[in-house]
Amino acid sequence: MAKKFSDLVERRSPESQARTQALYQKLRAEMPLHELRQAQELSQDALAKALHINQAAVSKMERRTDMYISTLRNYIRAMGGELEIIATFPEGQVRIENFAQHT
Repeated sequence: MAKKFSDLVERRSPESQARTQALYQKLRAEMPLHELRQAQELSQDALAKALHINQAAVSKMERRTDMYISTLRNYIRAMGGELEIIATFPEGQVRIENFAQHT
């Protein structure tokens, strides 16, 4: 008889659950734009509508390796987030304010 996946997950040890959660958080913290969009359960078409562009433009944006900060900010906001730019040094981190758009 087939077992439910949820039953298998519930039977894992607390250590296994903690490792899985830690891996999930690590992967969630570092991902390309298309994976971030998918994690937010948004299609390219839905995001395109929010940005007032076509789906092909979203696809192209997700493949870019270089873009304007304002473009990235708009992409993130269309998903319900806010973009922060953090510079990391051995001494610590500094939030860069030059690019913050105050609306």
